[in-house]
Amino acid sequence: MTDSQQCRICEQGCRIPPGGTGICRMYTQEDGTIRERYPDSYLTIMPVSIETVPILHHSPRAKVLQVSSTGCTFSCPGCVSGVLIGDIERIAVALKRLPPEAVVARANQEGCSGIVFCLNEPAVSLPSFLRLARAASDAGLSVGCSTNGYFTKEALDQLIPYLDFINFGLKGSSDQPYHMCGAAHAAPVYRNIAACVRNGVHVEASVMYLKGSEEEVAGAARHLSKISPEIPLQVMRFVPFGDADLRQEPTILESESLCDRLKQTLPYIYLFNSPGTRCLNTVCPSCGGIVFTREFYGPMGARTVQALPEARCTCGFTIPVKGAISATGFEEPGMLGGYRVTRALEMVEAILVCLGAGGKAAPPAFWPSVVSGEFIKDLHDRIQTIDGYFGLVRDIGARCGKMPEAEGLVGYLSERVDLVRSRTSGAPKPRVYYSMGTPLFALNAGRFEIALVETAGGEAVNRTISRKGKPGVNISKEEFNAFSPSVIFISGFLSAPAEDYLRTCRSQGLSARAVDKGAVYTMPPGWDFGSPRWVLGLMKIANLLHPDRCSFDLDYERTEFYRRFYGSDAGSADQNRSFSNPPRPATVTKDTISGPQGRQNIPLR
Repeated sequence: MTDSQQCRICEQGCRIPPGGTGICRMYTQEDGTIRERYPDSYLTIMPVSIETVPILHHSPRAKVLQVSSTGCTFSCPGCVSGVLIGDIERIAVALKRLPPEAVVARANQEGCSGIVFCLNEPAVSLPSFLRLARAASDAGLSVGCSTNGYFTKEALDQLIPYLDFINFGLKGSSDQPYHMCGAAHAAPVYRNIAACVRNGVHVEASVMYLKGSEEEVAGAARHLSKISPEIPLQVMRFVPFGDADLRQEPTILESESLCDRLKQTLPYIYLFNSPGTRCLNTVCPSCGGIVFTREFYGPMGARTVQALPEARCTCGFTIPVKGAISATGFEEPGMLGGYRVTRALEMVEAILVCLGAGGKAAPPAFWPSVVSGEFIKDLHDRIQTIDGYFGLVRDIGARCGKMPEAEGLVGYLSERVDLVRSRTSGAPKPRVYYSMGTPLFALNAGRFEIALVETAGGEAVNRTISRKGKPGVNISKEEFNAFSPSVIFISGFLSAPAEDYLRTCRSQGLSARAVDKGAVYTMPPGWDFGSPRWVLGLMKIANLLHPDRCSFDLDYERTEFYRRFYGSDAGSADQNRSFSNPPRPATVTKDTISGPQGRQNIPLR
């Protein structure tokens, strides 16, 4: 009988018995040897802009081929990629096997300058990544990855000769946050960062910022400054996904204040997951001038809007950026690119949950049918209108064998949509501005949230914005003031408290009737996009825009929705940003939902 063998790829050091697996579930033991379960197999292969990896100081605006598999060596609460790593067997059936040469050929066909492994942990597919990295290097392509950095020294030594750039995702500076992710120590990660810097690999680091973890983030900055003060540090404002607690999410204003303090330790500090923040720009440490202007570009992503030639400030100081700055950036179609893919899959899961096919209940053939570039790309257009969303529900119902349930969900949503339309028909239309996070980040004109406003009898000023981003664009103070909305809604995703929003408006001299009268409302998570819970958001918007015509009882409607589609007898406050996870039971108060409530139950049953 063969004994268990220790895996030496990551510092978890799993002892794997014959036929068994370790923590990541991506390796097994055969005949005394640790082997990959899914060699040369990938879940996603698509061209992306390098800033969505995210990498900011290497080849800005470069187009690279992103690959991912499934699984992770950690188990972090609220992981943005949870849908990719939570159930290996469910997702693994969608993996496609491609030899390294075929992936390199795809990169060349797409006009990519490099290949990057991200979305999930590359250590779980290290032999495959090594083969791909060698082939890419031989073909003259750059190679990079985004990782938790928990490689063993031996494993990283094998990878370093082929690496051009790397983003280390830090959990903090002490062992305690690593314990929360199922790991023992922080030291191996900082050891590996130092090894990469010594060997000439371009290193960037990202650190998760949870409310109350300011010292962990500051400690990470101090560690990095001792290794190299030129390492860019990306502060990832924590947004609760999965089962994570909404109370762990710091506000954008709190996060910007922390970033300002961190610049006393490291010169290049960036804030992510914060639409409209000033802290995505590269500021010259010599004179304070802006060298790179960036805007939010989806979860964990950014887009370079403007860049000074050769990264040189007007004062003469040069930002330490490797590689050429491309004149134009790559625009990923639909929901492709970076971590937007994980949001797309979570939206699919949100519908599956309401159809009774969430988790392991979906048939084996379901995920291979949707985890494809074409489905995810097309998904973006299908979820921008209410009728398109109904079509998506029916499509998913057909793919998972739940057509009666799909028609039931569509019927439930349609009844409420029709009622809102009938109640608001012919009413004067208030001017509405829909933003995300901060006042100067406007949602795209064609977004689903804009369709909700118009269905509820509002005039969306976002329709006048011709520029597009993902999911919106930065606007100027002058544009905001010209909108003059009487009502402002703040997206339920990557959100901000209304009081912070109003404070920002007043400090920046932003004027609008909505600001003057305090008519600024934050939508609950999942109530205006992605999840079928958007129907609750539609009724909330109708209540606020037309209180003389609409007084839907949102407590009642929420309880009814959860009972029917989540199998819960209790109404609950929405406690995370997940589209797919049913919110956990909690006490509902009047403060949970702002706006008129009334006791008007919908007489549909």
